[in-house]
Amino acid sequence: MTTVSIITPVYNDFSGLRETVDSLAELSTKIDWEHVVVDNGSTDDTYERAERYVADRLEGTVLLEDKIQSSYAARNAGVRHSDGDVLAFVDADMTVPEGWLEDALDAFRAADADYMGCNVELEVPDDPSLAARYDHHSGFPVGHYLEHQRFAPTCCLFVRREVFADVGLFDHRLTSGGDKEFGNRVARAGYDLHFAADVTMHHPVRDSLGALVRKDLRVGRGLCQLQRYHPDRYGTPGIPPRPSGVKQPDPGLERRERLAFGALETALTGVRGIGYYREYLAGKRGRKPTGSIPSLAE
Repeated sequence: MTTVSIITPVYNDFSGLRETVDSLAELSTKIDWEHVVVDNGSTDDTYERAERYVADRLEGTVLLEDKIQSSYAARNAGVRHSDGDVLAFVDADMTVPEGWLEDALDAFRAADADYMGCNVELEVPDDPSLAARYDHHSGFPVGHYLEHQRFAPTCCLFVRREVFADVGLFDHRLTSGGDKEFGNRVARAGYDLHFAADVTMHHPVRDSLGALVRKDLRVGRGLCQLQRYHPDRYGTPGIPPRPSGVKQPDPGLERRERLAFGALETALTGVRGIGYYREYLAGKRGRKPTGSIPSLAE
């Protein structure tokens, strides 16, 4: 009988974690599963509150990974300290319907999958801001990522434990792009990547320009780090890759909205460039690659 470990990294976001825990507590399933939360060195009271809340709601485990500031390091700690045959990754602030785990595992078994991404729907608040409308319009095209870029985001990912034993864990040196690097590594090892289009999870939109800017700065840094640590696959640092995530506004939008989205996309592409070159210059000033991709056995 398959067992599942649901792993959730969190950093300074107890309210988001609470939403995730509450939705997992409503799961209706006979599957043997556990919830492992990994705090990545929060500077507020997230860790202490999570310990109490997760124990009360789910009898889950809360770990602390404060040696390496990286969501991928937190996920690695969760993998190592869990027992499931299948690892399911769900970010803090995401929610799932009560039949989600049953449906996901059914899809996983039907496809005889080793690596699977789920569908993600973005939730828009009432009276959404421009940033929220843009983020929702941009979407979360997990199927496109799997088909064209050979990865699924770590917020909606199922992986068989044997895959980690074979190819290693996430690259904790990356600020962003660790999901892409891991998925590409899995694909290169010969595993099939599967998309569960009918298994849906929910994620709130980023509803402020500041949140969009922070995300794209992080993505830009990650693009440079991918080249620094994996030049054989992603190219030489200093020459940024062609933007793969530029999204053209739907021509069916009202003209004002289409123009606003187009301007915002152009600006955020520039923000990614700033993040890239900040990281590049930091490397030129002496920051050297350290460590390597950890193994499951370490």
